[in-house]
Amino acid sequence: MNLEKARFNMIEQQVRTWDVLDPSVLDIMDRLPRHHFVAPEHRELAYSDLELPMGHGEVMLTPKLQGRILQALGASPSEQILEIGTGNGYLTACLAAMGAHVHSVDIHGPFLDTARQNLKQNEVRNVTLIEGDAAEGWDDGRRYDAIAVTGSLPVLHEGFHRSLTIGGRLFLIVGENPTMEGLLITRVSETQWASESILDTAVPPLIGAPRSSGFRF
Repeated sequence: MNLEKARFNMIEQQVRTWDVLDPSVLDIMDRLPRHHFVAPEHRELAYSDLELPMGHGEVMLTPKLQGRILQALGASPSEQILEIGTGNGYLTACLAAMGAHVHSVDIHGPFLDTARQNLKQNEVRNVTLIEGDAAEGWDDGRRYDAIAVTGSLPVLHEGFHRSLTIGGRLFLIVGENPTMEGLLITRVSETQWASESILDTAVPPLIGAPRSSGFRF
């Protein structure tokens, strides 16, 4: 299988057609070998429009959704990024190519071991991997310019909002099957956030994500 051709087709036939047109995002996805991050048995499916299983009931998001997340956050080279849900480290590496540093949290220790190897193989160094449960938010005393939550939340809660800098952006997916909504939330002041609906999708929930009513706009 010609993986270079498959990567080209992924960008042109999947990512671009999902309105991912940011040249920096397309360039990163073109340069970063996605097949380096998937399990060997899924190598030939690395550039397909599929969610690939990673174990523990988790999946690697589709390329087009990963592209939309990167474009929505629009991280710049000076920015600090938080990722919730490291998985195999592919989106982590993409975020690291956009920003200054990525702190990435996952509840599954084996995922972090795999991601660490994948990131090292691809010479991605500006990443800190952390094992932890972030289903209700992540407060490590830092504020971040961009936050990507890669699992869905059954209901919107405020656990991630206060970890944003003023002007910082948060991408998350809210809802339950079959209807989920991708939101881009921007912190506009110490006490105010703006919310924009940018896509409809469906992905597995974060383990332990609250299901009771929470913060709403």
